[in-house]
Amino acid sequence: MAARSRRPAPAPPRTSRPSRAASMPPGPTRALGPALAHGQRRAQAAIRARASLARGKRAGAAGLVVAEGDSWFDYPFHSVLAALERRLGFEVESVAHRGDSAEEMAYDAAQLAGAARLFERLARQDRRPRAILLSAGGNDVVGSEFRLLLNHRDSGLPPLSEAVVRGVVDERVRFALASVLGALTGLSRHYFGAALPIVVHGYDYPVPDGRGYAGGFWLLPGPWLEPAFRQKGYPALAERAAIARALIDRFNAVLAALPGEPGLGHLRYADLRGTLSGELAGRRYRRSWENELHPTARGFERIATRLASAIP
Repeated sequence: MAARSRRPAPAPPRTSRPSRAASMPPGPTRALGPALAHGQRRAQAAIRARASLARGKRAGAAGLVVAEGDSWFDYPFHSVLAALERRLGFEVESVAHRGDSAEEMAYDAAQLAGAARLFERLARQDRRPRAILLSAGGNDVVGSEFRLLLNHRDSGLPPLSEAVVRGVVDERVRFALASVLGALTGLSRHYFGAALPIVVHGYDYPVPDGRGYAGGFWLLPGPWLEPAFRQKGYPALAERAAIARALIDRFNAVLAALPGEPGLGHLRYADLRGTLSGELAGRRYRRSWENELHPTARGFERIATRLASAIP
């Protein structure tokens, strides 16, 4: 008889090995003391800043203003609004946010809801603003959008594309600004029973030298103008500055005409051109401009003084 083949013994059941994650001790182990101390130091710095503000011009002596806007109103460490508080004695309530475009202010329901909450709170506290301040429109034309406004230097065409500038500045931005103004007017009438004065400002003449925020390196914002000029064949800083000047003049012309529109008799336009230095010789403009789009601390103070003179 043939020998019977022996069946292999069954393999022992596998036991799952615990994962590395499962073997780690539960929860964080590092003490939070340094983080808590850091937060407390920041709080003390903020308290000292508010105290020094109160020791300067009487806090709020110039009246309360409400602000909606972009980075000229919401810039790290210094801004127009900071200068209005610290140097000029205004009390400021703001819903401004750096990077916001006029279209976002006009058509983002969440932005309008934030403004409505602020107006409602002020009315409930019986705090009537002296005026509403608006800074808007710059982010609608700079950055990636800006190159669309430029014709190539070798095209034989004018540096600024008239058709594109007309569509962006004269139509898109103008209508967005009108919507923002209509919304702010409606809120002031509802919560304060009248159309409060609104002050809208244009921008001063920038110098497209390729400087972004804190240098514009890696993930930091900027530059906003120089890349488009370089792509379109404009290497000379003086030529770039002249083109930027023409665009700023066009934008200010749109703003200057708004108070004459029906329903905007309560609007004031603040022309800020010429407030800051644009002198290229010896890079003297850098005393006024921290980067392509934003003034230095001293520059913001000069802008705030000019803006304050337009507040009725």
